[in-house]
Amino acid sequence: MRRRRFLKSIPAAVAAGITVPALAQDQQQKISRETLDCAEKVFGIDFTNAEEEAALGGVNRNLDAFERLRALDIPLDTEPAISFRPYLPGKKPKPGATPGAKLKIAAAVPAARHSSIEALAFWPVTALAHLLQKREVSSTELTKMYLERLKKHNPKLNCVVTLTEDLALAQAAQADKEIKAGKYRGPLHGIPWGAKDLFATKGIPTTFGAGPYQKQLIDHDATVVERLRDAGAVLVAKLALGALAQGDRWFGGQTKNPWTPDDPQRGGSSGSSAGPGSATAAGLVAFAIGTETRGSIISPASVNGVVGLRPTYGRVSRYGAMALSWTMDKVGPMCRSVEDCALVFNAIYGPDGRDDSVVDAPFAWSPDVPLSKLKIGYIKSEFELAAPGAGRGDAAGAGRGDAAGRGDAAGRGRGEAPGGAAGEGRGRGGLTPEEQRKRAEERVKLLNDALNVYRAAGATLEPIEIPGTRIANMINFILTTEGAAAFDDLTRSKDIEDPSLGTWPNAFRTHRFVPAVEYIRAQRARTLLIREMDVLMSQYDAFITSTNSQSLGLTNLTGHPAVALKAGFVAGAPLEIMVTGRLYDEATTLRVALAHERATKWHTMNPGGFV
Repeated sequence: MRRRRFLKSIPAAVAAGITVPALAQDQQQKISRETLDCAEKVFGIDFTNAEEEAALGGVNRNLDAFERLRALDIPLDTEPAISFRPYLPGKKPKPGATPGAKLKIAAAVPAARHSSIEALAFWPVTALAHLLQKREVSSTELTKMYLERLKKHNPKLNCVVTLTEDLALAQAAQADKEIKAGKYRGPLHGIPWGAKDLFATKGIPTTFGAGPYQKQLIDHDATVVERLRDAGAVLVAKLALGALAQGDRWFGGQTKNPWTPDDPQRGGSSGSSAGPGSATAAGLVAFAIGTETRGSIISPASVNGVVGLRPTYGRVSRYGAMALSWTMDKVGPMCRSVEDCALVFNAIYGPDGRDDSVVDAPFAWSPDVPLSKLKIGYIKSEFELAAPGAGRGDAAGAGRGDAAGRGDAAGRGRGEAPGGAAGEGRGRGGLTPEEQRKRAEERVKLLNDALNVYRAAGATLEPIEIPGTRIANMINFILTTEGAAAFDDLTRSKDIEDPSLGTWPNAFRTHRFVPAVEYIRAQRARTLLIREMDVLMSQYDAFITSTNSQSLGLTNLTGHPAVALKAGFVAGAPLEIMVTGRLYDEATTLRVALAHERATKWHTMNPGGFV
């Protein structure tokens, strides 16, 4: 319009002197200065007209490059040419990873003999391994038992995507043959397990829990699948995850937890490792492998009442696993005991030459280190009753429940602290304010009982405050920005409208508006956050929190390891505590968790409807 007005204002002879190429070049520009001015408002910058005019040519050239780049076929499993390291310069851990090395396991073998094969469904791996090694039970017997339980209870729990029966029976037969011949591979030999259905399994669908990928076949095994196969473990099922690692709803519906499966508010399994948590808690597998980006192991472990280990970022290879956030995704075990987690982690950690984020660092498991020799903190505010109206829902600030920080089951927080003013009647979960208060009091009492267990075991606990929450809350968009990049091809396809994807389509579209400069600035701020956590962890070996802790999302950004384990029950549902440790020191983190498990009986309690 400006050009037309200009041409009308000058003599025709002069106008005729304006070259056609200049006019054509202007018309070819897809982005105008006015468009730039609008775009600046999206990210809060205001350039002058002259600055916009100067940038216009480069912006249009970039758009041409973007369009050519989108036409380039980039396989889904392609990593960016950048790496994230959670350690600071000069603090790279010393090498010495020895995955599969023999561990000292202190767990006692149950004295009572099993009355039937199904009576073994809830036994820990440490006990099942003893039976298999002594040939008191066969892997085939165990595998058939778990397969039958998966078939029997899956209609109630909806935790299975694909039953891998043929593979499982073949692997079990091979394990029995080897054990009989004296070729015992170790404590996972012959043990049936389940994989979150975002790990590649050759010849078996890997669906990501999402409709567009229901028929996806990947022509190789993920590293964790390979390593567990090499350890002699038996894969019995691909287990449900919330679609693209969000929540507990997938293309087959919602996955349920075995404690309160019929409760409309508390029946979900949380996410996104919903199937691994549900199946392990219900005795449908001996253990499972999940992943966490910002709560996806800790949250379903807590809801299902199992032990979940989120290792340090860069401890376990993600090769063959669906990428959601390359700088935040982590792989870890979900088990029925702390020592089971140690055994499984020992089999899967360490470099594989495929995932460059994995660091060569040892796992020095020592279950008998006295707690008196460790410096242990606890976040004091999380062990106190919240003021009325200040409810600590799991989704509120904790980034808990799925990779996108949306809380348990489609965005609902599960905190038991009082919420809502008096006179509102029944609020969250159908509870009155008085009922919510009673649950909150019970929850806080159990959390403080857990601290007293540690004190009785010889620990000196120091109250601490978690640093860096201000920064962490600013940079949460890192995760979904990376997710938008990981699934950009999907976002621009008609498959993005698949109803199983939940809120992902809008999240991916929203995070296309995050400028590259702001994303990189957020990663620089993340370095500041890591420095603050490094100062704290230079003073403590570990710290204890609730599982809906303000530290959960923060430590997923800094890459620290954490373990969740049962500490009681509130209204029939499990309550768990979380132990967070130093980078690459899963051994001490698990040791602190083991002290609580040894002193209590919570880990021996199983959901009644599945025993």
